[in-house]
Amino acid sequence: MRIRATVAAVSGALALSALAVPAAHAAGTPYTLGVSFSNVKIASTVKVGTTNEVSATYTYTLTHDASVDITADDFYTDAYLYRGTLDDPAKTLEGDDFATCTVTSSTTATCEGTVDIYPADGDLQNADAGSWKLAAEATAFNGQDPNNPDMGKVGFKDQGDLATTLVQRYSKLTANAGPEPVGKGKTLTTTGKLSRANWEDHQYHGYANQPVKLQFRKAGTTTYTTVKTVYSDAYGNLKATATAQYDGYWRFSFAGTSTTPAVNATGDYVDVQ
Repeated sequence: MRIRATVAAVSGALALSALAVPAAHAAGTPYTLGVSFSNVKIASTVKVGTTNEVSATYTYTLTHDASVDITADDFYTDAYLYRGTLDDPAKTLEGDDFATCTVTSSTTATCEGTVDIYPADGDLQNADAGSWKLAAEATAFNGQDPNNPDMGKVGFKDQGDLATTLVQRYSKLTANAGPEPVGKGKTLTTTGKLSRANWEDHQYHGYANQPVKLQFRKAGTTTYTTVKTVYSDAYGNLKATATAQYDGYWRFSFAGTSTTPAVNATGDYVDVQ
């Protein structure tokens, strides 16, 4: 967890906050901080390639007791993505910085931050593609040294299952139509390839056995029409034939899956003579 170096010394103990804590804070056990999180938002999809950092912005409303000083230098809050359960996540994705909060009343604030993903650093495996949950947390050290705190004086609260997003393997799609030019009424062939990011070897590989639409846009118009649907082969390759009638653009279009985003190839113009 990159941003939590500040609270690394107590991260293990903070997990105990999921347990019932007496009102008189148990020695060595953080007490439940009087905060809650609402209006949590994050993009519905986060598309991650093989090398470039990807930042997904989140926002939430932080509501707190009057006794909680969220402006203190040793008060920290942020949101993060996780898979599995909140108490025992299979994996988490965090941000490089804590959230920034703007006070809106004596007991509320709006907070914003980012989850920062570095695929080149091994943050993700291919099996991680799909649905993730968003959790938020807050820690108040209350003047304690983060490296050697009296845990009974540290407040902590986390809350899971606040929102969901799809973390997806970035996709690419190409199209090449020919011959160029082509005679009217003759057969035109469009070839291409559907590929997606591999988070383990940091390359792009073909996405096999996926339905992909061959689409055509007549010159001078703005709308593509689906001509037929074909399937990618074992290497992601595509091939589709059609009858050439008008000048225009040919492309492939992939609707996407839960693990891989939708993508359209750039239209390839063919002159019909």
